[in-house]
Amino acid sequence: MATPTAAYSVRLRLKVPNAPGTLGRVATAIGEAGGNITAIDIVEGSGGSTVEDISVDARDGTHAEEIGRAVATLEGVEVLSVRDRTFLMHMGGKIEVRSKIPVTSRDDLSMAYTPGVARICNAIAANPSDVHRLTIKQNTVAIVTDGTAVLGLGDIGPAAALPVMEGKALLFKEFAGVDAFPICLDVDSPDELIDTVQRLAPVFGGVNLEDIKAPECFDIEERLKASLDIPVFHDDQHGTAVVVLAALRNALKVVDKKMEELKVVMAGVGAAGVAITKILLEAGVPNVIGVDRAGAIYEGRTDLNPAKQWMAEHTNPERRKGAIHEVMPGADVFVGVSGPGLLVRDDLRVMHENPIVFALANPDPEITPEEAGDLAAVIATGRSDYPNQINNVLCFPGIFRGALDAGATDITEGMKLAAAAAIAAAVPEDELHPTYIVPSVFNRRVVELVAAAVADAARSEGVTREP
Repeated sequence: MATPTAAYSVRLRLKVPNAPGTLGRVATAIGEAGGNITAIDIVEGSGGSTVEDISVDARDGTHAEEIGRAVATLEGVEVLSVRDRTFLMHMGGKIEVRSKIPVTSRDDLSMAYTPGVARICNAIAANPSDVHRLTIKQNTVAIVTDGTAVLGLGDIGPAAALPVMEGKALLFKEFAGVDAFPICLDVDSPDELIDTVQRLAPVFGGVNLEDIKAPECFDIEERLKASLDIPVFHDDQHGTAVVVLAALRNALKVVDKKMEELKVVMAGVGAAGVAITKILLEAGVPNVIGVDRAGAIYEGRTDLNPAKQWMAEHTNPERRKGAIHEVMPGADVFVGVSGPGLLVRDDLRVMHENPIVFALANPDPEITPEEAGDLAAVIATGRSDYPNQINNVLCFPGIFRGALDAGATDITEGMKLAAAAAIAAAVPEDELHPTYIVPSVFNRRVVELVAAAVADAARSEGVTREP
C-alpha cells in the first residue's frame, strides 16, 4: 500500500466543540482512515466552538476524500471545507516578476527608462557582448518544453506542462538565484521548436530543455548547441546523468569497487538512459548493457533509432542478448529509468557481490527498497520518501549558476563530470553509508560546490566569452 504523501495532502477546515477530547476524536478518526496529520492551526474561537485547519497527508485523491468523510461522521464536528493543498499552492501560479530597483522619483525614471535607457541601448549596439553585462541576460534561463514527455505523464501538451516548468523556475531561483522563466511552446516539429528558441535566445543567458520526448530531444539539443552561443542543457538527459554518476562514485566507496571494474545494466534507453550511459563511459565504466522493451541493445539489432544505434556501437562489448533477467547475472550495478516492478528479488540474487541498485522510475521504482531488502548493498530511488534520492535539483541550479558566472558559451562533458564530482564531495567520506550516498536537496552547500566546479571547468576548457 502506498504511503501518505504531501503530494496528496488536504486541509480540513473543521468547526468543533470547545470541549476536552474533541481533538483526540478527530485525530483518531484521521488515523484510523490511514491519514497522517502534519499540522493543526486554530483559525478562530468563539463561545463554545473553534474553527481549526488540520493538514493531512493522504495516499491519493480518493483516500483524501475518504478521510474527509470519516471526520464528517463524528458527532458535533462540522466539516466546513476540504481543500487540496497542492492545488492551493498552484493557484495563480508559483512565480512572479519583481523589479530589482525602486522607481520613486523622476531621476529614477529617467535612468531606468527614457531618456537614460537609450544610452544603454547604444552601448549594446556598439558592443553586442555588453548585453550579458547590462541586461537580465546575465542571469536568465529559458525553461523550454513542448510538453511531449512530462514527468512520466507523457504527451500532455504545452499548457498542461506549464505547472512543471513553473516549479523548475521556482527551484532555479530558490537554490541558485537564477531568474528562469517557463517557455512552453505549441509546436508541431523539432524544426519549429528550434526556430522559436533561436528567435528567443537574445533575451536569455542559457536554455534548459525539459520534458521533450526521445528521440527528438537529442537532435533538438545538438542543433541548438551548435547554433547558439549560450549554454544549452537538456536536464532530463544530463541532469539525471550527473546525479547518477555522483551517487555511483560514493556508492563504490561504500562497497569498495572501482569504475574500471563495473558491469552496469541500464534499463530504459530513452533520453536519460542514453545520457547516463555516455557519462558512465566518460567516467571509465567499461561495460554497460542497455535494455529496452525488446531486450538488450547490441550491435546488429535492426530496429534501433539513431540514439539506440549509438548505444549498440559503444556498449555491450560481449553482445549479450535477451530480456532483462538474462543480462543481470554478474552485474555490479543496475540503473533503471524505465517503469515500475521491472525487477524481482531473484534478479538481485544473480548480480555480483555487493550489488548497487538505482531504481529511478517515478513514482513507482523498478524495485522498492522493501522488496530489495538486504540483497542490495546500496539502493537509491527517485523518491523523496526513501534514502538516497537521485534528484536533478542537486544538479541543474548549480550547473547554470556556474555557467552564467563564468560567462560560458557551452556546457561540456568536462563541466558535467566536474558537477558530478562536486555533488559527490558534498557528502564527507567519513559520513558515507549505504543509506547516505547523495546529499540532501536542501543542502545549500551543494549549489556552491557545483557552481564553483563548473565555472572552473568552463574557464579551463576555454568555453567562456572572456579570456
